Amino acid sequence: MQKKRIPNIYDVAKTSGVSISTISRVLNAPDKVNPETRRRVISAIDKLGFIPKAEARAHAMKNTNRIGVLTPYFTAPSFVQRLRGVVAALSKANYELVIYPVDSVEHLQAYTSSIPIMRNIDGLIIMSLAIEEKDALRLHDNSMETVLIEYAHPRLNNISIDDVQGGHLVAKHLIEKGHTRVAFLGDIEPPERYAIHPVKSRLQGFKETLASADISLQKKYIVQASYSQDESRQAAYHLLTLSKPPTAIFAASDIQAASVMKVARQLKIRIPEDMAVIGFDDIDMADHMDITTIRQNLDESGRLAAEILLSRIAEPSRPLQHIRLPLTLIERLTT
Repeated sequence: MQKKRIPNIYDVAKTSGVSISTISRVLNAPDKVNPETRRRVISAIDKLGFIPKAEARAHAMKNTNRIGVLTPYFTAPSFVQRLRGVVAALSKANYELVIYPVDSVEHLQAYTSSIPIMRNIDGLIIMSLAIEEKDALRLHDNSMETVLIEYAHPRLNNISIDDVQGGHLVAKHLIEKGHTRVAFLGDIEPPERYAIHPVKSRLQGFKETLASADISLQKKYIVQASYSQDESRQAAYHLLTLSKPPTAIFAASDIQAASVMKVARQLKIRIPEDMAVIGFDDIDMADHMDITTIRQNLDESGRLAAEILLSRIAEPSRPLQHIRLPLTLIERLTT
């Protein structure tokens, strides 16, 4: 019986119609290659089942002792706290952390195309990024152990929260405090197509619980604002200078809650006497500023993701884990 020939880089070049040097760039610096060219090369690699020499070396070496993290908004406090949890778990296991910051759909697809093929890491954590079906299957089919945070796929491990329930918790708390004229401030329609956008779900839960108490959340009290301080402050100023300003504002993140508080202070509006403010995430700053918020265990999600990944690397036959972390309302001095 004739042994099946192993495809090589020349086969990939012939099938994709590009040069060997271009294939090398796709594998080693995918973000620097034209997206259409990259798609052709990856399609050829998938079709042929090509394994680069770097991957063969990685298989021979068993482990690289490196874990990758794909993340948007790398400097946002919520992501920093998640990474803190990842680092805490990896440091105990003597693993190195490699961060791949993502700022576009093309950037994300470049990484999800090349990482499982090159195998220069042992496992991957994908934070708050929406990956396409074909990319999820490539990670799975190439045995790249992966944990998704804030996104779910049946063939990959994932950790999530119930954002709708988070909105329910906020509305319930404000209703119990006697508020009927309430507002919502958050990034409802973000422009990025590559990131997870939980704000709509938080708003949905908020509206549902208000409606169940016969409280209408009027359109004028729902304001779109990105996470930037300037835009959040402008949105807060708009709400607080209405002829009938709200008596409570649900900000979709703690950072935005802090912006609301700053504008309120400038307008001589007392918190919580004149207006209540509630955030979401429970980042370190929320505790420091005594902001009432929804805690989503950011450090814990990062730690868990790393621990799941390490356990799957050690024992690939372990069952996939789909974990939903609980949310808790933390009452402080702003409500």
